[in-house]
Amino acid sequence: MGRGKIEIKRIENSSNRQVTYSKRRNGIIKKAKEISVLCDAQVSLIIFASSGKMHEYCSPSTTLTNILDKYHKQSDKRLWDAKHENLSNELDRIKKENDSMQIELRHLKGEDITSLHYKELMAIEEALENGLARIRDKQMEYYNMMKENEEMVEEENKRLNYELHQKLMNIERGEMESGYHQQQRAADYQTTQMPFAFRVQPIQPNLQERI
Repeated sequence: MGRGKIEIKRIENSSNRQVTYSKRRNGIIKKAKEISVLCDAQVSLIIFASSGKMHEYCSPSTTLTNILDKYHKQSDKRLWDAKHENLSNELDRIKKENDSMQIELRHLKGEDITSLHYKELMAIEEALENGLARIRDKQMEYYNMMKENEEMVEEENKRLNYELHQKLMNIERGEMESGYHQQQRAADYQTTQMPFAFRVQPIQPNLQERI
């Protein structure tokens, strides 16, 4: 018994919609591969899911750029303007510059230098020496900065130790003065509490000796 026809409309259930998309996406990519092999056709297929994820297929014998160029010539339509072409050229330039820098970096590491000429090796040596000199200057600058910070910390430590010593001396001096005053007050208190008979009497002159 054959399957019933499916009404072509949006599937409302999200799970069913995702399952159907996955099955039919694989099916259409399979058909693109088959027609590319069986008929020697150049096929490029790009699919965007509702989530924004992209799936693509392009015949092994061509590229998407070549197919788009052929489309431009056959249909006389442009899919992008001069601005996008400039961006594409800029992207190619950046890629080439990146490749060149990767090669230069390998040379600076001492890799892939067997094919270099004498002048190229001299240029690499000079670049390394200049870089080493800058590194040494930076190290010296950092060392001087650390030395200055160390001296500042030592001076601050001396100042704090001096202040601490002065405060300790002031505290000791205050304790000594406080002890002296306490002793003096105690002596005055004992004098005032001493019985009258034991107090020192003033010396009276002997009138009989004068006669």
